[in-house]
Amino acid sequence: MSAKKATEFSKISCLHNICELFPFNTLMRRLVFIISLLVLCGISATAQENKVQNRPYTDLRTFHFGVLVGTHLQDIEFVNRGPQTITLDDGTSQEQTVVMDQDRWDPGFTVGVLGELRMSTYFQLRIAPAMYFGTRHLTFHNLSVLDNNGNPHEEVQDLKTAYISSAVELIAAAPRFNNHRPYVLLGINPMLNLSGKDDDYIKLKRYDAFLEVGVGCDFYLPFFKLRPELKFMYGLTNSLDTNHGKRLRSTEMVPYTNSVTEAHSKMIALTFYFE
Repeated sequence: MSAKKATEFSKISCLHNICELFPFNTLMRRLVFIISLLVLCGISATAQENKVQNRPYTDLRTFHFGVLVGTHLQDIEFVNRGPQTITLDDGTSQEQTVVMDQDRWDPGFTVGVLGELRMSTYFQLRIAPAMYFGTRHLTFHNLSVLDNNGNPHEEVQDLKTAYISSAVELIAAAPRFNNHRPYVLLGINPMLNLSGKDDDYIKLKRYDAFLEVGVGCDFYLPFFKLRPELKFMYGLTNSLDTNHGKRLRSTEMVPYTNSVTEAHSKMIALTFYFE
């Protein structure tokens, strides 16, 4: 086996071992490994020979800071209640069925700072306080109320969100090759929701927490290190404010507010770190 092939085999084996460290299911481990392998192949295709390293001692620091900016896509999965009995203002009851969903992935943006602790040659612990700004477009279809064309009555809501987060992430990186270094990460991200109005159909709780799984690559530039990162975030809690319906002033909003019983948030985040 040639030296070049031996090096490539070593990198692939390292990535495989890194993926095995995390408690993913088999499918998720394979997905992370394949994405990391594609990043590694792209780097190797453009840098087959050793080059002068930029900032060769930057990864030897025990602790360092940086800033982050990025964009993300927000989604939220709802569990619809189904038929429900509504008490009208005149005291009579009526059964209505309202279904709703977020009908698209809505973009937002992210800003924040980071602090990173070097644990060993291949592992780092990162704390990244940040703010996530975005809007979710919700659509309600009242199947019990039809318009002149026989279609279900429709209501919409732009659910604005402004999260303050403080992600704690474990980073497992491959060996540095020239001025590139791919990595995978696993983390937990508690969030505080600052938005929400009492006159909205749907309102979210103040607190939520996300599980994070991601992949990225360090690029060592002459004056700083650039780290583009793709991250998948899954809400761990039911973020729906189930008591919101009791605070509504208009009974006409109740069928829409009570149309769902659970809400679980999701995000796909593309972030650029500057260190």
